[in-house]
Amino acid sequence: MTTELPAPIDLLPHRPPFLLVDRLVELEPGERIVAEWTTTGEEYFYPGHFPGRPTLPGVLQVEALAQTGACAVLSNPDFAGRLPLFGGVDNVKFRRQVVPGETLRLEVTLDKLGRRAGKGTGRATVGDELACQANLLFVIVDP
Repeated sequence: MTTELPAPIDLLPHRPPFLLVDRLVELEPGERIVAEWTTTGEEYFYPGHFPGRPTLPGVLQVEALAQTGACAVLSNPDFAGRLPLFGGVDNVKFRRQVVPGETLRLEVTLDKLGRRAGKGTGRATVGDELACQANLLFVIVDP
C-alpha cells in the first residue's frame, strides 16, 4: 500500500516565489526526507544571476535544503504548526553549477531533533553529481 506524501506547500509557511521545494519523494517524519526542485529559467533571480549564463544561486540551494528539512520536522505531529528557523549553517560546499531546467534532488537527514532545536545534514544533487552539501542547525519556535 502506497501512502501519498503531502505537498510541501501544505507543510511549509513559505509561498511563491520563495517556496523552493516542488514535491516530496520520500519521507520519514522527523528523521529523513528526499524532495525535488526543478527550476525553469523563469524564476525571478535568473535574469540577474548571471546575464547570459543563468546559474542557481548557492544560497538558494542551501535554503532549498533547509525548506526540505523543515518539511521533515513539520511532518512529525509533535511539531505540526511550529516554525523551524535557521540557527546556523556549517561546512557548506558547492561542487557544481545548477542551471535552468535541472532538477535538484534534496536529501536531508535529521541527526538530532529536540523540542526547541535540531541539526541535520543536507545534500543536493543533479543526477549523480553533488551540487551542494551543508550541515544545518535550526531552532523551532511558535509562529
